Amino acid sequence: MSVLVVGSIALDTIETPFGSVEDALGGSAVFFSASAANFHPVQVVGVVGEDYPTDSLDVLRDRGVDLSGVTEADGESFRWSGVYSFDLNSRETRETRLGVFADFKPRIPQEFRSPRIVFLGNIDPELQLNVLDQVESTDLVACDTMNLWIDQSREALLRVLERTDILMVNDSEVRQLAEEPNLLKAAQWVQDRGPQTVVVKKGEHGAMLVDRDSVFFLPGYPLEEVFDPTGAGDAFAGGFLGYLASAEEWTPSELRTAVVFGSAMGSFAVEDFSVHRLASARMEEIMDRVREFRKITSFEVRIPEPERV
Repeated sequence: MSVLVVGSIALDTIETPFGSVEDALGGSAVFFSASAANFHPVQVVGVVGEDYPTDSLDVLRDRGVDLSGVTEADGESFRWSGVYSFDLNSRETRETRLGVFADFKPRIPQEFRSPRIVFLGNIDPELQLNVLDQVESTDLVACDTMNLWIDQSREALLRVLERTDILMVNDSEVRQLAEEPNLLKAAQWVQDRGPQTVVVKKGEHGAMLVDRDSVFFLPGYPLEEVFDPTGAGDAFAGGFLGYLASAEEWTPSELRTAVVFGSAMGSFAVEDFSVHRLASARMEEIMDRVREFRKITSFEVRIPEPERV
């Protein structure tokens, strides 16, 4: 059984203080599958335009990603252009041209309709619902969303949440969705509407996992060089769900470990433009970062004896 991802396949033009790239392979489905394929077979549903350099997707095919659900439509491919500030925490969107993605209507091939895990990338909630209507059976549904859909398609998004097991969003999005500034209370608000697990992505500051019984927080992986944060959240989701798909049971311990693997994959994504570093990451390197996470988060507790006068 596979991991099915439905999301965008784009061409990104990006400028950061450390370099630039034009028409690079991008999109939520691309970053997710490049990451998740390290752990489990991945099937992708998406759309590209007739101008898309489809040979560039060989980097995914070479990792065993099934792209037979990617269709080519008449027109221009989805393009995004942005500029990042020096600290890479804020960015300015220069241009968004949806092209064929504006009319994207996901069609799930029959052989894709019984995945172990479904990941609904950051697309219109009505399309996410349509995907779920086409899926015949699955063990787990995870989804992403963004500020635009929270503002413009809130009711549809709430219907998606009713059918979702894990919501994966950044800290500003979960606050906006719940209309609650406190992250823990915001996550609990989401849980009351469907997803029993909420993963809050905090960029370079790490990630927080909230389920019904516990809270787990992991700091960001310490990197000496960061080139481009584009796609890091989708790479995190790919590592998280790809690892879960490889597990026999989804225990609280496995969920926490999945956060570690997701964070490790997100750290690879930011070390180069596009999916270049993700595509070159070897399992030995991934495990090195997972072990490093264990070292930097481990500590022992000594109970101090009270001083007596």
